[in-house]
Amino acid sequence: MPTITTKDGNKIYYKDWGTGQPVVFSHGWPLSADAWEDQMVFLASHGYRAIAHDRRGHGRSSQPSDGNNMDTYADDLATLVEVLDLKEAIHVGHSAGGGEVARYIGRHGTKRVAKAVLIAAVPPLMLKTEANPGGLPITVFDTIRAGVLADRSQFFRDLAVTFYGANRPDSTVSQGLRDSFWLQAMQSGFIGVLECIKAFSETDFTADLKKFDVPTLILHGDDDQIVPIADSALLSAKLVQSATLKVYSGASHGLCSTHKKQVNADLLAFIQA
Repeated sequence: MPTITTKDGNKIYYKDWGTGQPVVFSHGWPLSADAWEDQMVFLASHGYRAIAHDRRGHGRSSQPSDGNNMDTYADDLATLVEVLDLKEAIHVGHSAGGGEVARYIGRHGTKRVAKAVLIAAVPPLMLKTEANPGGLPITVFDTIRAGVLADRSQFFRDLAVTFYGANRPDSTVSQGLRDSFWLQAMQSGFIGVLECIKAFSETDFTADLKKFDVPTLILHGDDDQIVPIADSALLSAKLVQSATLKVYSGASHGLCSTHKKQVNADLLAFIQA
């Protein structure tokens, strides 16, 4: 399996399909690079180099007991970009991966970045604080931690329902898609999954978003039950210079799968613009 080695000696697995301008994908919690295959196949077939990695603690990458935080995730991404010598890359992040992209730009700048895309992303901050009164209370994330600790296999099966909006009356979400979510989640390391909850929920990306100086597309479903749009995409669009916001009516958190044709088309149009 292709891997790169991080500065602290961990292995990061990645997929690298196609040739052309690189499009780099950062996945959500608790998934892996597999979550991006619909987008990767599509863009590779349209003349782009699609690259997606498994974040440390997830999928086929190393599962260390340290470094499971946004700063290190961003540094791992920077190492991947440097080792593969990627230039003029389009960085696409979903959910927690959107936070990873934001922190990557915040810490490493846009010298190698042409454009950015945030999809159902967690920035600017998920947690409710005095400065972020519309966020979710810490009890929400404590409940997630408790569910993972109690029976993570069943927790991930249940989470897949709201992740893809399978609990909505008009849902057409297949059991196969829900099973794919469970499989990816179970491949991830237990400690990495637990510590990533704090990373995606408590990290404030406000300062990172203000450093964006490349064209940025923000996609979000207005029926996202995991990362509510009001306190994520709508705020991020105001913080990022000249961001383009596109709201998907009725779309769930897992819109890269449930609305993959629309997402693919929007990605291609944005990249080619």
